[in-house]
Amino acid sequence: MFTKRNIYFQDDSFTLLKGDSFKLLKQIPPKSIDLIFADPPYFLSSGGISCQSGKQVSVDKGEWDYSKTIEDRIKYHRKWIALCREILKDNGTIMISSTLHSVYAIGVALELEGYSIINNIIWKKTNPAPNLACRCFTHSTETIIWARKQLTLKKKGTHYFNYDAMKEENGGKQMKDVWEFEDIEPEIVEIATAPKSEKKYGKHPTQKPVKLLERLIIAATKEGDLILDPFNGSGTTGVVAAAMNRKYIGIELDKEYLELTKKRYLGEK
Repeated sequence: MFTKRNIYFQDDSFTLLKGDSFKLLKQIPPKSIDLIFADPPYFLSSGGISCQSGKQVSVDKGEWDYSKTIEDRIKYHRKWIALCREILKDNGTIMISSTLHSVYAIGVALELEGYSIINNIIWKKTNPAPNLACRCFTHSTETIIWARKQLTLKKKGTHYFNYDAMKEENGGKQMKDVWEFEDIEPEIVEIATAPKSEKKYGKHPTQKPVKLLERLIIAATKEGDLILDPFNGSGTTGVVAAAMNRKYIGIELDKEYLELTKKRYLGEK
């Protein structure tokens, strides 16, 4: 399926691919993936500043995150989302994480490329960076769009949802699409940005917390399912997938982040 040149690391259930997602997604067999979790570029790197640990820092994350026009953003998202649709099973689903800066372009791209949106999950951060300009409310949420295939104009794809597990985690009540923890068990801290304990092997500027991926993966997959992340980053999706007995394929251009993912995976086994 993949050439040796593209395989950075592989064992029976965990594969890391080095290369461009737009090329490597074409090498994955059609209708073979159960869940796609994607954290694509937010296109926020434009020379601005933010606050981290009480210090003023640049928000530029890298060339991959440079700002684009709305037309270019929609075109970009349509391209990789269309490729993902080809490899997603008809009963599979896709979850895409974003902020207000890109989520609307992603939503439009999903519908234009033949998906039906199931939920938009609001992830509330308890430790967001303050708004230094003091000209608007502090940004403290991200959205995860959960979608399935629209097979025909009138027929939507079926999808798996572990309703019972989500209800059990929520104290016997239906889980809502705004995720906080204090109403369930007060002693549990809300999902926040990735803690230091999850960065002991290194870090990525948009690293997602393990708790967030655990809930998403439990909700949408079964043991043995195959999960793909076309923007692997620090590998949180893969680390959680492996810990929960799922198979994983991660695609990443940057060797530094592939090595970080490998260390996290082997270190947590």
